[in-house]
Amino acid sequence: MAIGLAGLIAFAAWRARSLSGSGALAAALVGALTFTASPAWGAYLVAWFVLTSALSRLGTARKARHVGAVVEKGGRRDAWQVLANGGVFAALAFASTAGTLHSTPLAASAVAALAAAGADTWATEIGTWWRAGAWSLRTGGRVPAGTSGAITWPGSLALCAGAVVWSGVALLLGLIPRHALGLVAVGAMLGAWLDTLVGAWLQCRRHCPTCHSATERRVHDCGTLTVHAGGFAWLGNDAVNALATVGGAAATWWLVR
Repeated sequence: MAIGLAGLIAFAAWRARSLSGSGALAAALVGALTFTASPAWGAYLVAWFVLTSALSRLGTARKARHVGAVVEKGGRRDAWQVLANGGVFAALAFASTAGTLHSTPLAASAVAALAAAGADTWATEIGTWWRAGAWSLRTGGRVPAGTSGAITWPGSLALCAGAVVWSGVALLLGLIPRHALGLVAVGAMLGAWLDTLVGAWLQCRRHCPTCHSATERRVHDCGTLTVHAGGFAWLGNDAVNALATVGGAAATWWLVR
């Protein structure tokens, strides 16, 4: 039943163009593992995906004009994006309900992993949609909103709000106890901020020699093959997102245990 339900939801998301083909397969895997843990865990994942997908569609045309040539990938999530955001969550959610492994720290860490990914998404989408001025943490200079390692004031507020909201949803679903609510929210914020810090200094940065503009894409919109301009060449945005979920989970485990 878990596999069938997860497959139906992934298929619907694929038809709605929220997921690519590979993303739908990965989402079915993550969803099956999560629904197997419990219906409440599955409901939490579905709520997260529906809201973040809706937020990603907010002002799509406006955001595309400002960051379309900068960000590495478009709005349809592929397998790597799905696993980067939900893989740690699904594994910990399943482990938290697996017989003798049942524990509050594991459950809280699972929630924080997905809440960190959600908070980071809220920060990026709201900051980009608002078109507020963005500043690079690495250089202190102005950059397009949505650039990895950059912050905006609406995005920073959205990050904190996202962490609190997703922690609250987990509480309402009975996934975490009331006393862990604040600690999970803090852990999620720390994970999301880790994403920003790593994105600023360590994530791969590329440069288009034709347009003389910064980008995360290997091939720029103009068709030019971009060149490595900084950071680790192997560290892309998906890996940074995965690191944020690990950081959020680890911070929460330390706070709650």
